[in-house]
Amino acid sequence: MAQAQPETDPQWWRGAVIYQVYPRSFADGNGDGTGDLAGLRSRLPYLRDLGVDAIWVTPWYVSPLADGGYDVADYRAIDPAFGTLQEAELLITEALQVGIRTIIDVVPNHVSDQHEWFQAALAAGPGSPERARFWFHPGKGEHGEQIPTGWVSDFQGSTWTRTTNPDGTPGEWYLHLFAPQQPDLNWSHPDVVAEFESVLRFWFDRGVAGIRIDSAALLVKDASLPEVPVHAGPGEHPHVDRDELHDVYRGWRAVADSYEGTRVLVGEVWLQDKARFAQYLRPDEMHTAFNFDFMARPWDAKQLRESIDITLAAHGPVGAPATWVLSNHDVTRPVTRYGREDTSFAFTAKRFGTPTDLAVGLRRARAAALLTAALPGSLYIYQGDELGLPEVEDLPLDVLQDPMHFRSEGVDPGRDGCRVPLPWSGTSAPYGFGDGGSWLPQPAGWAELTVTAQEDDPASTLHLYRDLLAVRRAEPTLGDGPMTWIDSSDDVLAFARGDLVCVVNLGDEPATLPAHTDVLLSSAPLEAGLLPRDTAAWLRTPA
Repeated sequence: MAQAQPETDPQWWRGAVIYQVYPRSFADGNGDGTGDLAGLRSRLPYLRDLGVDAIWVTPWYVSPLADGGYDVADYRAIDPAFGTLQEAELLITEALQVGIRTIIDVVPNHVSDQHEWFQAALAAGPGSPERARFWFHPGKGEHGEQIPTGWVSDFQGSTWTRTTNPDGTPGEWYLHLFAPQQPDLNWSHPDVVAEFESVLRFWFDRGVAGIRIDSAALLVKDASLPEVPVHAGPGEHPHVDRDELHDVYRGWRAVADSYEGTRVLVGEVWLQDKARFAQYLRPDEMHTAFNFDFMARPWDAKQLRESIDITLAAHGPVGAPATWVLSNHDVTRPVTRYGREDTSFAFTAKRFGTPTDLAVGLRRARAAALLTAALPGSLYIYQGDELGLPEVEDLPLDVLQDPMHFRSEGVDPGRDGCRVPLPWSGTSAPYGFGDGGSWLPQPAGWAELTVTAQEDDPASTLHLYRDLLAVRRAEPTLGDGPMTWIDSSDDVLAFARGDLVCVVNLGDEPATLPAHTDVLLSSAPLEAGLLPRDTAAWLRTPA
């Protein structure tokens, strides 16, 4: 096995542009309707031309796909639907050859119920060493018929499922914070700690530049299994943000730091408490963590400025850069979200039939792209956002696969709408995604949104993203570094990054621009020298 060597810049991650690849929906190389590594490798020139520094690939491991690959059966093998381990190694190497690093997902909170550890635990029975790696419980009540806790799943419903004994009688219960097919691991067990440090080494040995840590704040549980208090103080929640987590990530950081070049740890940390959030970013733990607060805020100047200030204030004391992102494989796409009456995002609020104005949403999403790309720190782009894709909200019910939909008893449309395969070319589905259709159907109206169509249109969203990433790379004051707010009206955000100023008009009326010598980029044309509503611009200011 030849290891791909990382480039030498130890600070590359602080201002990097990272493109999220959901491989099942990116590009299909073998014509079976499912995206794969062959398709991704064939599209590396597209990502190079877009101007990204790294790709983050969501789980590509062997999986029954009960939760889109986040139910992992083998962390050291590629699912045959995506390709082979050799192809993954080739991808890592070939991406580096065009200047793109690879970050992969690791899912440490749980495994698939088909993982060899869980199958062994079921076979071994109560009280066995195999079951000690998970959270098995005899249940409450005279016959163990009552669930051990009332904890609620992130996918709604109970977090406990009862097993069946070989003789057909009810057995023990096991914990799963997500779907029943995703049993939670017991992170107080040394086997679990050792296994995941070994998984990190396995992939670092193959040249990956970083690890994105799924559900990073959920791993450790209070072994006494108390109920969730109404008002949990810092570190008091029984299965979120436990203090013992930091020892886990110090161990992971030690593994990462033992390799040549900077191998980064990126946490998925959903926490309201910004001081607690920042603790994960201390110099001996994670390098960065996702900033979900900004992504969830509505299209409102006051709200967005507040989120920016809170985010930068939280990161400052630990010396970590902030991250900025508008969407991902779990979240309603910004073109759809920003066109709604309520432009914020919350999982609990997702419903079928919510009206949206896609023209307004696209205009705001384009402006938001300039805003996020100008903020200090690193930038994440979810595949398809650079094309201005909307959420697909009219998928037939019989093609939906997301457990969030089914566990809500059909109330929540789920996350499949942002996972529809990308349109590359042509005038009808599958729009160049592959030769064999697509695992989720693409809308009939996507011909104008294909990569090929947008490459021929200098006003397209794809051209906007290519231009803003080119400017971002060329401007030394963008990426990581300081920013300064500029006085503006209540509906306008304006801030300076050196001699470059970003202005975003979130109001109803055109806004006057600050003094400038040049307009480097704007998300929509200026109107008589004024910045129209729902528009952003990057300006060069006088020396």
